[in-house]
Amino acid sequence: MLKVAVLVSGGGTNLQAIIDAVNDGKITNTELVAVISNNKGAYALERAKNAGIKGILVSPKDYGTREEFHQALIETIDTLNVDLIVLAGYLVVIPPELIDKYENKIINIHPSLIPSFCGTGFYGLKVHEAALERGVKVVGATVHFVDKGTDTGPIILQKAVNVEQGDTPEILQRRVMEQAEWKLLPEAIDLIANGKVKVSDGKTVIG
Repeated sequence: MLKVAVLVSGGGTNLQAIIDAVNDGKITNTELVAVISNNKGAYALERAKNAGIKGILVSPKDYGTREEFHQALIETIDTLNVDLIVLAGYLVVIPPELIDKYENKIINIHPSLIPSFCGTGFYGLKVHEAALERGVKVVGATVHFVDKGTDTGPIILQKAVNVEQGDTPEILQRRVMEQAEWKLLPEAIDLIANGKVKVSDGKTVIG
C-alpha cells in the first residue's frame, strides 16, 4: 500500500481529483495519509477534513527563520512514514534536504508541456499568460519527479491540450486542469503505487 502525503497551498482542485480517483478505484493500492498546507486559509484543508484525511498546517509564519520552517516540514513528513509526496499546487520552495531524503519519491504537477513555460517564475496563471502571449496552439500539463532544479526532474506523464480562439488565461487554465491535470496526477500516483515507474539515467521508464 503506497502511503501518500499531499502538499498544497490553495483551493486543492488537484487534491480533490486525487481523493475522487481513490474513491472511484482509479487509484489503487494507495492510502492518502495526510494533507499538509503552508496556508491556514487553504480550502484544501477543508477538502481533507471532508474526506476524513488528516490535515496539517506547517506555515513559515509560525517560525522565526526559513531554516526552522524547513526543519518542521521535514520532521512532520518523517513522522507520517510516507512512500510518496505529491505537490499539488504547493507554492513553497522544497528544501534540498527533503529532496535528498525522499529522492524520486516527490512528484509535482506543472501546467505546461515541460520544457516549455517552466522554471523560476512560471506558476499558476503566469504559465497560461505566457503561452497565450507566445501564440502557441498546444499547451498541456506535466507530472514529474522533483529534483533540486525548478521543473527539471524526470518526466512521468504529459498530456496536450489545444488552445482555442478567444481563450483568456483563466479559461485556458481551467481547460488544462479539466483535460490534463486532474487526469494525469491520479494516473501517475496509480502507476507509482503499482510499481510501474522507474528512474534510469535521469529519465523515467513506465511499464
